[in-house]
Amino acid sequence: MSFSTHVLDAARGCPAADVPVALLSAAEPGWHPLAEGVTDSDGRYRYTDQAGSEEIAAGIYRVVFDTGAYYSASGQAGFYPEVSVTFRVTDPAAHHHVPLLLSPFAYSTYRGS
Repeated sequence: MSFSTHVLDAARGCPAADVPVALLSAAEPGWHPLAEGVTDSDGRYRYTDQAGSEEIAAGIYRVVFDTGAYYSASGQAGFYPEVSVTFRVTDPAAHHHVPLLLSPFAYSTYRGS
């Protein structure tokens, strides 16, 4: 499985650059961090592990967006300081794209392609 995201600022009508993103996997007794980064100038982030691979196994994962940092940096006030999206991977060979549409008082996400 490979993973990517694309964050769009729906209130401003543009990509959300420099949003801190963390990818975690479910593990006992909680969550295990896999990677951290920030969205690029087009609002995109793609997971690559320390060995340079994009492959991860079937299981449950969580992507956490630090929207509070993004709002502070862009001079906006937002209601949600963090957005956390938990998803299940059943096919490790598939690409998983989890976009985030963001505005100060709402957000939405879906499984993209």
